[in-house]
Amino acid sequence: MQEEVQFVLDVCKEKMGGAVLHLEKELVHIRAGKASPAMLDGVHVEYYGSLTPLSQVSNVSTPDARTIAIQPWEKKMIPEIEKAIMAANLGLNPDNNGEIIRINIPVLTEERRKGLVKQANNEGENAKISVRSARKDANDSLKKLQKDGLSEDVEKDAEAEVQKMTDKYTKMIDSLVEAKEKDIMTI
Repeated sequence: MQEEVQFVLDVCKEKMGGAVLHLEKELVHIRAGKASPAMLDGVHVEYYGSLTPLSQVSNVSTPDARTIAIQPWEKKMIPEIEKAIMAANLGLNPDNNGEIIRINIPVLTEERRKGLVKQANNEGENAKISVRSARKDANDSLKKLQKDGLSEDVEKDAEAEVQKMTDKYTKMIDSLVEAKEKDIMTI
């Protein structure tokens, strides 16, 4: 029985950790007015007949806080890269000089910053919902194990452990969202 309890706890921890990882990925895509190569992670370019991540056909860097520079490894890729950036619908306008594609990141207005903070908070809330769902699944599994012969004391201890994990991951989510909020509101 102890192995089953440990398995339930491990699955719960994995699900909660997955929710936090997903939140981290989502928060990277919320731009805070500063240029970051990660902003272009979702961009795929048509390269010899297949869709290839932008980072595999060019060097993406940030020469300063407001500019992303894309240096394609083949000059003939410049129009394809520009087309892919526009198609990704990121609200970014690529500009090329024949060798390098530059993207200027506009300064965020106060209204846009508040909208981005709201978006970050929504992502945080979605992550918390996932954590609570993992807690519910774990507690339901523990109750089933109790019906199958697990002692009530062990079940209660396991539920307390699940609650500790829930509190820990909820705090992690809050601190991630808080840090992103601070990042967005910093001019």
